[in-house]
Amino acid sequence: RSPRAGEDSPRYYKPSLARLLIQLRPPPLSRPPLPAHAGQGAHMDLEAAAPPRPRGGSPATAPLPPANRETDVGNVRKNIFLAYKTLGVVFGGLVTSPLYVYPSMNLSSPTEADYLGIYSIMFWTLTLIGVVKYVGIALNADDHGEGGTFAMYSLLCRHADIGILPSKRGYSEEEPFLHEQSATAIRPSKLGKFFERSITARRVLLFMAILGMCMLIGDGILTPAISVLSAIEGLRGPFPSVSKPVVEALSAAILIGVFLLQKYGTSKVSFLFSPIMAAWTFTTPIVGIYSIVRYYPGIFKAISPHYIVHFFLRNKKQGWQLLGGTVLCITGAEAMFADLGHFSKKAIQIAFLSSIYPSLVLTYAGQTAYLINNVNDFSDGFYKFIPRPVYWPMFVIATLAAIVASQSLISATFSVIKQSVVLDYFPRVKVVHTSHQKEGEVYSPEINYILMVLCVGVILGFGGGKEIGNAFGVVVIMVMLITTIMLTLVMIIIWRTPPVFVGMFFIPFVIMEGSYVSAVFTKIPEGGWLPFAVSMILALIMFVWYYGRQRKIEYEMANKITMERLGQLLAMPEVQRVPGLCFFYSNIQDGLTPILGHYIKNMSSLHTVTIFVTLRYLLVSKVDQRERVLIKRLGPRGVYQCTVQYGYADNLSLKGGDDLVAQVMRCLKRHIAMSTDRRSSVSTEEEIANLEAASLAGVVHVRGKMRFYVGDDAGCFDKVMLRSYEFLHSICRSALPALGMPLQQRVEIGMLYKV
Repeated sequence: RSPRAGEDSPRYYKPSLARLLIQLRPPPLSRPPLPAHAGQGAHMDLEAAAPPRPRGGSPATAPLPPANRETDVGNVRKNIFLAYKTLGVVFGGLVTSPLYVYPSMNLSSPTEADYLGIYSIMFWTLTLIGVVKYVGIALNADDHGEGGTFAMYSLLCRHADIGILPSKRGYSEEEPFLHEQSATAIRPSKLGKFFERSITARRVLLFMAILGMCMLIGDGILTPAISVLSAIEGLRGPFPSVSKPVVEALSAAILIGVFLLQKYGTSKVSFLFSPIMAAWTFTTPIVGIYSIVRYYPGIFKAISPHYIVHFFLRNKKQGWQLLGGTVLCITGAEAMFADLGHFSKKAIQIAFLSSIYPSLVLTYAGQTAYLINNVNDFSDGFYKFIPRPVYWPMFVIATLAAIVASQSLISATFSVIKQSVVLDYFPRVKVVHTSHQKEGEVYSPEINYILMVLCVGVILGFGGGKEIGNAFGVVVIMVMLITTIMLTLVMIIIWRTPPVFVGMFFIPFVIMEGSYVSAVFTKIPEGGWLPFAVSMILALIMFVWYYGRQRKIEYEMANKITMERLGQLLAMPEVQRVPGLCFFYSNIQDGLTPILGHYIKNMSSLHTVTIFVTLRYLLVSKVDQRERVLIKRLGPRGVYQCTVQYGYADNLSLKGGDDLVAQVMRCLKRHIAMSTDRRSSVSTEEEIANLEAASLAGVVHVRGKMRFYVGDDAGCFDKVMLRSYEFLHSICRSALPALGMPLQQRVEIGMLYKV
């Protein structure tokens, strides 16, 4: 695939930070170029393949020529610029967490030792989860540039037979590479064999991926609400007369404006927001340093972990419950991984290590230093530690930064929704690609407005930042725990990391994040129920959609039209071949959709050139343009099969219907010219002439629309699930308009399937 902005070259297996902490991941293997017909049938034809590339790379000791040095300098500049842009999109939620961490804690008569213990917990949480887990490890578990739980699930499915959707398996971009490795290298691990044998384990894995996506969407609801509300609360300090409803109304109005900006795309939004976020990132640590020098210069002694031990020994159950508040210091870190498709890995790493992490460490140190001398000011722990002379400038910056904080999780939500739609786990919604350079930048109008309504509802319904913080903690730590589990599976099944190093990663993070989970679960009655409610609704929608789609596929496979049956239908005297080029869309590849028989019997005709088109999802993020369209000749004259392959990060519009027709025609002519399999007496020149004549006569795109007819004799489960699916299907978007077909060329053929 083409390199992402700021990257040196196309990536397959990417080296990790500091060799991924010296041994967590084996060194990358050199990869040969992908053969043009790898893993495909004998009659499939691709577009012209690129010239072969030499295996391996240049010697490690070879000096770089001047041109390469200039390229490296240019790439460094691009990465620095991209790192600057990530401040406005990726890190908004994380770097604004000081606004609400201390106000979300239920502290009771805190002491100096308590504050030192709390700061020690926050420091090590930021260091271990932020630096070690996400920057050092998780960013390397991408699926060809895409991040998130669904990307890791797709990565696992491509390296082991652990998916539960048979229609989604098949071609893998890395199959040729894997086939050239030794038998030991491709032999499944014991854990991989366990997942392959156990359908229950595969379902649990899928459920985790779905739950991680649902929780991330819940994060996209709560981050804008708590960030903006916490910032606007600063008005009530200098002006006590400002009532709580006024703060809530002002916060809701600001968020509505943020969501209305989303249609302009991530690049345009980050261009506006990055200067604001940079101002916040570099001013808060300055205030923190001032507070440290003035109130408690010895604050960094709290870095010693023994303060954490003393904190829990002294506070016992209350100290454990306070973990539900301290976990908010790492909110937004999950966006680093989920937003990977919008930026490069290097840019995110540079931004976090050079600015975000130092800024948070110094800001929390300054807040804690102030609170040690003002132990009862924790309910307004941010604005109280701001010096009076710079209060209003910091209020303006904080408010603008809170607006930017909303962007990171909104962008991540768009990404995961798009991935789940392409994977066919979620009803089809409109997905707009807002950048011609980076296909990972997407926007969904329906999801955007649903998020807007829910965010405003959270602000007006909960009101207080403490209640929203309780719900927020549940979402944050659940996403991180799921990421830890799936990362461990990636290490074992794909990276083949030695068990000692897997244990060094898994055990500490599960203990730490498990402790956080147990603490935030006590907050469920106090607001934590909200993300669970949202996640359950989303999970139910996804399950209903998945069940209905699988029932349709099962029916189509059981009643598919074979080549012999198609020949019999065309041989009927009343069936005529009419002039024109017909694209007939089907969900199955092995055979033809049963709607075809319904169509021929009722229309008594078929176009002289008919191409059965199947959209084929591959377990990769993007499919090379040379391998996008595959052609195969079927038995009857003028009948062909076309497979359009795509990954979950590909743009399905194919730049419009005319472009798809041109691509297919070009591939079909090449296939006819190069094919040695002559199934009819028609010459190559005559067959190509017939194809061009049909195209000039007119193009039509036929889509079958099969609906369930749920009879009274159907089971209760099928009645509920399939009627719910039909409702979702009736309100979601059609798959055909997503391909950009002209409206006047589209025809839909309906068919009922009795259950």
